[in-house]
Amino acid sequence: MSASLKPPAALFDSDLPSLEKIGSGKVRDLYKIDDQHMLIVTSDRLSAFDVVLPDPIPGKGRVLTSISDFWFDKTRHIIPNHLADLTLAEVLPDPAERSQVEGRAMVVKKLRALPIEAVVRGYLIGSGWTDYQATGAVCGIELAEGLQLADRLPGAIYTPATKAAVGDHDENIAYEATVELLGEDIAAQARDAALALYKYAAEFALERGIIIADTKFEFGLDENDQLILIDEALTPDSSRFWPADSYRPGISPPSFDKQFVRDYLETLDWDKKPPGPVLPADILRRSSEKYQDALNRLTAD
Repeated sequence: MSASLKPPAALFDSDLPSLEKIGSGKVRDLYKIDDQHMLIVTSDRLSAFDVVLPDPIPGKGRVLTSISDFWFDKTRHIIPNHLADLTLAEVLPDPAERSQVEGRAMVVKKLRALPIEAVVRGYLIGSGWTDYQATGAVCGIELAEGLQLADRLPGAIYTPATKAAVGDHDENIAYEATVELLGEDIAAQARDAALALYKYAAEFALERGIIIADTKFEFGLDENDQLILIDEALTPDSSRFWPADSYRPGISPPSFDKQFVRDYLETLDWDKKPPGPVLPADILRRSSEKYQDALNRLTAD
């Protein structure tokens, strides 16, 4: 009997000496290729409550990259995305460097990123639920009385936020604030694209047993000021994914995303400040399985 293949090791930090590292976020490492292109490497790091935890989730970066690739291809009819024509082999000819990031790296066009996150909510959960309980509204958008936790909203709502640095918290802002930041035309394009992307993806995912409760998009502008979808798209890190077969309003649904880890962290005596707590092996394994399950369901024929 042949020995089974050993799964690739988890990647916490990437190291590519042949390229200039220009930044690291909570999950992604950015490298300069040339003046027009960048390499985005999705690590297995996990952030929760805006803190990067010390333990990577094995395989998470590859799953997130595969899901983003899937949605970039599916949504080209709505908006162009930042994927470039260059191959990874052209960018990283050294086999050792390439093997480190294979399956978790994207070669993308270098664009001017908008300074907002385009958040769309289809269900009443998370900070939206907290806001609703206090004010009867979500980010200033009035909702009907008597809604329950995790209720589906009558229609998806757009609730943009500022982008925070690592360790800081994103802040919800009014749509009018995005007009001041971006100008009326670009602000409206970002809003309309985000809502169209969410509507399309939510309907597609529901047919495969996944509710996309909410999500956030990032956009950039090219040299002609055309709006482009960048970063990641509709992944379990940028969205809340719920199994449709166990969904019911009034309770916080189980999830395919990092909410599973957040729920575990809420049981600990932790002040939600760095450093984050070490995660047990069982939590790491089950989290990895949830990410993989989401990918399998979305891409099943």
